[in-house]
Amino acid sequence: MNTATWPSRTSLARMDNKWTAMAVIALGPGAMRFGDLRTLVEGVSAKVLTETLRDLERDGLVVRHVYAEVPRRVEYELTALGRTLHTPLEALSRWAEEHAEEVLAARESYDARS
Repeated sequence: MNTATWPSRTSLARMDNKWTAMAVIALGPGAMRFGDLRTLVEGVSAKVLTETLRDLERDGLVVRHVYAEVPRRVEYELTALGRTLHTPLEALSRWAEEHAEEVLAARESYDARS
């Protein structure tokens, strides 16, 4: 089967951005303001996080809540669909943490041979 025709290709294309996975994992515990989310997802620029959140909102994974307060308060939260993605991404994150040393050792070994 040609992978270009897989229905999952559209959904999986969103995961090619590391910030997507990090944002979904960070939003797992619940709604969060933009600044708090940016602090939690270290290293992401405001522009890239904004684009990532818009893409996630477009895909139905995140909902943006705007509160009529002064100053205006905006929060982001995973939708029911987004929560179904959080579970496997959190498992992947745990795997990465558990095997980080092994991956780094493998990289060093490979680089030494190259």
